[in-house]
Amino acid sequence: MQQAPFLPVELYGVIGWPLGQSLSPLIHNTAFQTLGRAAVYMRWEIAPERLAAFVDSFRLLRMRGCSVTIPHKVAIMPHLDEISEPARAVGAVNTLYWRDDRLCGENTDVTGFMAPLLARDLPRDMPVLLLGAGGAARAAAAGLRAHGFSACSICTPSDRTHLPLAEAFGMQAVAWQDRHDVPAGLIINATPLGMRGKAEDETPYDFAPARAQGRTGLAYDIVYNPLRTRFLAEAEAAGWQTLGGLEMFHAQADAQFFLWTGEHLPATARQALEAALHGGEERR
Repeated sequence: MQQAPFLPVELYGVIGWPLGQSLSPLIHNTAFQTLGRAAVYMRWEIAPERLAAFVDSFRLLRMRGCSVTIPHKVAIMPHLDEISEPARAVGAVNTLYWRDDRLCGENTDVTGFMAPLLARDLPRDMPVLLLGAGGAARAAAAGLRAHGFSACSICTPSDRTHLPLAEAFGMQAVAWQDRHDVPAGLIINATPLGMRGKAEDETPYDFAPARAQGRTGLAYDIVYNPLRTRFLAEAEAAGWQTLGGLEMFHAQADAQFFLWTGEHLPATARQALEAALHGGEERR
Protein backbone atom coordinates (compact mmCIF):
# COMPACT_ATOMS: atom_id res chain seq x y z
CA MET A 1 0.00 0.00 0.00
CA GLN A 2 1.33 3.40 -0.98
CA GLN A 3 2.43 5.52 1.98
CA ALA A 4 0.29 8.60 2.48
CA PRO A 5 2.29 11.85 2.39
CA PHE A 6 2.84 13.90 5.51
CA LEU A 7 0.56 16.92 5.58
CA PRO A 8 1.48 19.88 7.82
CA VAL A 9 -2.22 20.49 8.56
CA GLU A 10 -5.31 18.34 8.89
CA LEU A 11 -7.24 18.68 5.62
CA TYR A 12 -11.04 18.79 5.54
CA GLY A 13 -13.53 20.13 3.02
CA VAL A 14 -16.87 19.96 1.27
CA ILE A 15 -17.58 18.55 -2.18
CA GLY A 16 -20.49 19.34 -4.47
CA TRP A 17 -21.32 20.43 -8.02
CA PRO A 18 -21.85 23.31 -7.92
CA LEU A 19 -21.26 24.40 -4.33
CA GLY A 20 -22.77 27.86 -4.33
CA GLN A 21 -22.32 29.91 -1.18
CA SER A 22 -21.68 27.15 1.34
CA LEU A 23 -21.31 28.33 4.95
CA SER A 24 -19.64 25.09 6.02
CA PRO A 25 -16.09 26.49 5.58
CA LEU A 26 -16.96 29.43 7.83
CA ILE A 27 -18.33 27.31 10.67
CA HIS A 28 -15.60 24.65 10.62
CA ASN A 29 -12.62 26.97 10.06
CA THR A 30 -13.85 29.20 12.89
CA ALA A 31 -13.97 26.14 15.13
CA PHE A 32 -10.46 25.00 14.15
CA GLN A 33 -9.07 28.46 14.80
CA THR A 34 -10.80 28.76 18.18
CA LEU A 35 -9.56 25.35 19.31
CA GLY A 36 -6.03 25.97 18.02
CA ARG A 37 -6.04 22.99 15.65
CA ALA A 38 -3.66 22.92 12.70
CA ALA A 39 -6.51 22.24 10.30
CA VAL A 40 -8.24 23.80 7.34
CA TYR A 41 -11.64 23.20 5.71
CA MET A 42 -11.84 23.88 1.97
CA ARG A 43 -14.38 24.01 -0.87
CA TRP A 44 -13.95 21.48 -3.68
CA GLU A 45 -16.26 21.67 -6.66
CA ILE A 46 -16.08 18.14 -8.03
CA ALA A 47 -17.88 17.27 -11.27
CA PRO A 48 -19.75 13.93 -11.15
CA GLU A 49 -17.32 12.27 -13.56
CA ARG A 50 -14.42 13.16 -11.22
CA LEU A 51 -15.95 11.71 -8.06
CA ALA A 52 -14.04 8.41 -8.14
CA ALA A 53 -10.76 10.26 -8.69
CA PHE A 54 -11.55 12.52 -5.74
CA VAL A 55 -12.10 9.54 -3.43
CA ASP A 56 -8.79 8.07 -4.60
CA SER A 57 -7.09 11.38 -3.75
CA PHE A 58 -8.87 11.51 -0.40
CA ARG A 59 -7.43 8.11 0.46
CA LEU A 60 -3.95 8.85 -0.87
CA LEU A 61 -3.61 12.16 0.99
CA ARG A 62 -5.35 10.74 4.06
CA MET A 63 -7.61 13.76 4.26
CA ARG A 64 -9.26 13.79 7.66
CA GLY A 65 -12.90 14.39 6.78
CA CYS A 66 -15.30 15.71 4.18
CA SER A 67 -18.84 17.04 3.89
CA VAL A 68 -20.76 15.76 0.87
CA THR A 69 -23.57 17.63 -0.83
CA ILE A 70 -25.59 17.54 -4.05
CA PRO A 71 -25.18 15.66 -6.38
CA HIS A 72 -22.74 13.25 -4.68
CA LYS A 73 -24.62 12.05 -1.58
CA VAL A 74 -25.81 8.83 -3.23
CA ALA A 75 -23.13 8.37 -5.89
CA ILE A 76 -20.31 8.32 -3.33
CA MET A 77 -21.67 5.36 -1.38
CA PRO A 78 -20.19 2.55 -3.56
CA HIS A 79 -16.73 4.09 -3.12
CA LEU A 80 -16.71 3.71 0.67
CA ASP A 81 -15.63 0.86 2.95
CA GLU A 82 -18.44 1.22 5.46
CA ILE A 83 -21.78 3.04 5.68
CA SER A 84 -23.66 3.70 8.91
CA GLU A 85 -27.18 2.47 9.55
CA PRO A 86 -28.62 6.03 9.59
CA ALA A 87 -27.00 6.72 6.21
CA ARG A 88 -28.36 3.45 4.81
CA ALA A 89 -31.84 4.31 6.08
CA VAL A 90 -31.69 7.68 4.34
CA GLY A 91 -29.97 6.23 1.29
CA ALA A 92 -27.40 9.01 1.24
CA VAL A 93 -24.09 10.05 2.82
CA ASN A 94 -23.22 13.62 3.77
CA THR A 95 -20.04 12.98 5.79
CA LEU A 96 -16.79 11.07 5.20
CA TYR A 97 -14.62 10.05 8.14
CA TRP A 98 -12.05 7.42 9.06
CA ARG A 99 -12.49 4.50 11.43
CA ASP A 100 -8.99 3.03 11.69
CA ASP A 101 -8.11 2.37 8.03
CA ARG A 102 -11.68 2.19 6.79
CA LEU A 103 -13.23 5.12 4.94
CA CYS A 104 -16.74 5.48 6.34
CA GLY A 105 -19.90 7.32 5.38
CA GLU A 106 -22.41 8.88 7.77
CA ASN A 107 -25.51 11.02 7.39
CA THR A 108 -25.57 13.73 10.06
CA ASP A 109 -28.64 15.37 8.51
CA VAL A 110 -30.73 12.90 10.53
CA THR A 111 -29.03 13.94 13.78
CA GLY A 112 -29.19 17.60 12.78
CA PHE A 113 -32.88 17.46 11.96
CA MET A 114 -33.89 15.58 15.11
CA ALA A 115 -31.70 17.39 17.67
CA PRO A 116 -33.93 20.47 18.15
CA LEU A 117 -37.08 18.33 18.11
CA LEU A 118 -35.79 15.91 20.74
CA ALA A 119 -34.85 18.87 22.93
CA ARG A 120 -38.55 19.79 23.01
CA ASP A 121 -39.67 16.30 24.10
CA LEU A 122 -42.69 16.22 21.79
CA PRO A 123 -45.28 13.45 22.24
CA ARG A 124 -44.54 10.64 19.80
CA ASP A 125 -48.18 10.35 18.76
CA MET A 126 -48.34 14.00 17.67
CA PRO A 127 -49.66 14.22 14.08
CA VAL A 128 -46.87 15.37 11.77
CA LEU A 129 -47.08 16.84 8.28
CA LEU A 130 -43.88 16.72 6.20
CA LEU A 131 -43.80 18.97 3.14
CA GLY A 132 -41.23 17.91 0.53
CA ALA A 133 -39.51 14.80 -0.79
CA GLY A 134 -35.87 15.72 -1.40
CA GLY A 135 -32.78 14.68 0.52
CA ALA A 136 -33.63 16.76 3.58
CA ALA A 137 -37.17 15.37 3.64
CA ARG A 138 -35.77 11.85 3.46
CA ALA A 139 -33.49 12.56 6.43
CA ALA A 140 -36.48 14.00 8.31
CA ALA A 141 -38.60 10.92 7.53
CA ALA A 142 -35.83 8.58 8.68
CA GLY A 143 -35.33 10.53 11.90
CA LEU A 144 -39.04 10.68 12.70
CA ARG A 145 -39.42 6.94 12.19
CA ALA A 146 -36.29 6.09 14.19
CA HIS A 147 -37.58 8.12 17.15
CA GLY A 148 -41.07 6.67 17.14
CA PHE A 149 -43.21 9.42 15.64
CA SER A 150 -46.09 7.26 14.49
CA ALA A 151 -48.64 9.60 12.86
CA CYS A 152 -46.77 11.15 9.95
CA SER A 153 -48.18 12.41 6.65
CA ILE A 154 -46.24 13.63 3.64
CA CYS A 155 -47.02 15.55 0.46
CA THR A 156 -45.37 17.46 -2.38
CA PRO A 157 -46.62 19.92 -5.01
CA SER A 158 -46.05 17.30 -7.72
CA ASP A 159 -48.34 14.78 -5.97
CA ARG A 160 -45.84 12.12 -7.07
CA THR A 161 -42.33 12.48 -5.67
CA HIS A 162 -43.39 11.85 -2.07
CA LEU A 163 -44.93 8.44 -2.78
CA PRO A 164 -41.67 6.43 -2.49
CA LEU A 165 -40.88 8.11 0.84
CA ALA A 166 -44.37 7.40 2.14
CA GLU A 167 -43.92 3.73 1.32
CA ALA A 168 -40.34 3.48 2.59
CA PHE A 169 -41.00 5.15 5.94
CA GLY A 170 -44.59 4.15 6.66
CA MET A 171 -46.05 7.63 6.19
CA GLN A 172 -49.49 8.59 4.96
CA ALA A 173 -49.38 10.03 1.44
CA VAL A 174 -51.57 13.12 1.14
CA ALA A 175 -52.60 15.09 -1.95
CA TRP A 176 -51.06 18.56 -2.00
CA GLN A 177 -54.46 20.20 -2.23
CA ASP A 178 -55.54 18.36 0.95
CA ARG A 179 -52.52 19.30 3.08
CA HIS A 180 -54.46 21.85 5.14
CA ASP A 181 -56.96 19.17 6.15
CA VAL A 182 -54.29 17.20 8.04
CA PRO A 183 -54.71 18.01 11.78
CA ALA A 184 -50.95 18.25 12.29
CA GLY A 185 -49.37 19.63 15.43
CA LEU A 186 -45.92 19.60 13.81
CA ILE A 187 -45.55 20.95 10.26
CA ILE A 188 -42.15 20.66 8.57
CA ASN A 189 -41.08 22.60 5.50
CA ALA A 190 -38.51 20.47 3.68
CA THR A 191 -39.14 22.15 0.33
CA PRO A 192 -36.96 24.92 -1.19
CA LEU A 193 -39.85 27.39 -0.87
CA GLY A 194 -38.73 30.38 1.18
CA MET A 195 -35.03 29.88 0.45
CA ARG A 196 -32.92 32.91 -0.45
CA GLY A 197 -33.39 33.58 -4.16
CA LYS A 198 -36.32 33.27 -6.52
CA ALA A 199 -38.50 31.28 -4.08
CA GLU A 200 -37.86 33.57 -1.09
CA ASP A 201 -41.33 35.12 -1.06
CA GLU A 202 -43.11 31.77 -1.25
CA THR A 203 -44.37 29.36 1.40
CA PRO A 204 -45.65 25.79 1.11
CA TYR A 205 -48.37 26.20 3.74
CA ASP A 206 -51.17 28.62 4.60
CA PHE A 207 -51.67 28.86 8.36
CA ALA A 208 -54.95 30.78 8.04
CA PRO A 209 -57.18 27.64 8.10
CA ALA A 210 -55.37 26.37 11.21
CA ARG A 211 -55.83 29.77 12.85
CA ALA A 212 -59.54 29.69 12.01
CA GLN A 213 -59.81 26.24 13.61
CA GLY A 214 -57.99 27.42 16.73
CA ARG A 215 -55.24 24.89 16.02
CA THR A 216 -51.61 25.62 16.92
CA GLY A 217 -48.41 23.65 17.21
CA LEU A 218 -44.81 23.78 16.04
CA ALA A 219 -43.73 24.97 12.57
CA TYR A 220 -40.25 23.73 11.62
CA ASP A 221 -38.51 25.17 8.54
CA ILE A 222 -35.26 23.52 7.47
CA VAL A 223 -34.40 26.58 5.36
CA TYR A 224 -31.79 28.62 7.25
CA ASN A 225 -31.12 31.41 4.77
CA PRO A 226 -32.96 33.69 5.34
CA LEU A 227 -33.24 33.13 9.07
CA ARG A 228 -36.90 34.18 9.12
CA THR A 229 -38.84 32.75 6.19
CA ARG A 230 -42.37 33.59 5.18
CA PHE A 231 -43.39 30.12 6.43
CA LEU A 232 -42.09 30.94 9.92
CA ALA A 233 -43.42 34.50 9.97
CA GLU A 234 -46.94 33.42 9.06
CA ALA A 235 -46.85 30.52 11.51
CA GLU A 236 -45.84 32.83 14.34
CA ALA A 237 -48.56 35.32 13.38
CA ALA A 238 -51.06 32.45 13.63
CA GLY A 239 -49.90 31.63 17.17
CA TRP A 240 -47.61 28.71 16.38
CA GLN A 241 -44.22 28.08 17.93
CA THR A 242 -41.44 28.17 15.34
CA LEU A 243 -38.14 26.45 14.73
CA GLY A 244 -35.74 27.67 12.04
CA GLY A 245 -33.29 25.79 9.86
CA LEU A 246 -30.28 27.31 11.63
CA GLU A 247 -30.77 24.77 14.42
CA MET A 248 -30.60 21.83 12.00
CA PHE A 249 -27.64 23.24 10.09
CA HIS A 250 -25.65 23.84 13.26
CA ALA A 251 -26.54 20.46 14.77
CA GLN A 252 -25.53 18.49 11.66
CA ALA A 253 -22.25 20.44 11.45
CA ASP A 254 -21.61 19.76 15.14
CA ALA A 255 -22.17 16.03 14.56
CA GLN A 256 -19.69 16.12 11.68
CA PHE A 257 -17.11 18.00 13.72
CA PHE A 258 -17.44 15.53 16.58
CA LEU A 259 -16.96 12.57 14.22
CA TRP A 260 -13.76 14.14 12.91
CA THR A 261 -12.24 15.55 16.08
CA GLY A 262 -13.99 14.10 19.13
CA GLU A 263 -14.89 17.67 20.12
CA HIS A 264 -18.05 19.73 19.75
CA LEU A 265 -18.20 23.01 17.88
CA PRO A 266 -17.23 25.93 20.13
CA ALA A 267 -19.64 28.81 20.66
CA THR A 268 -17.61 31.00 18.30
CA ALA A 269 -18.63 28.81 15.33
CA ARG A 270 -22.32 29.40 16.01
CA GLN A 271 -21.67 33.11 16.52
CA ALA A 272 -19.84 33.38 13.19
CA LEU A 273 -22.68 31.59 11.41
CA GLU A 274 -25.32 33.86 12.92
CA ALA A 275 -23.28 36.97 12.10
CA ALA A 276 -22.95 35.89 8.46
CA LEU A 277 -26.68 35.22 8.15
CA HIS A 278 -27.66 38.44 9.89
CA GLY A 279 -25.23 40.27 7.62
CA GLY A 280 -27.03 38.81 4.62
CA GLU A 281 -30.31 40.14 6.01
CA GLU A 282 -28.87 43.62 6.41
CA ARG A 283 -27.47 43.69 2.86
CA ARG A 284 -30.86 43.06 1.28
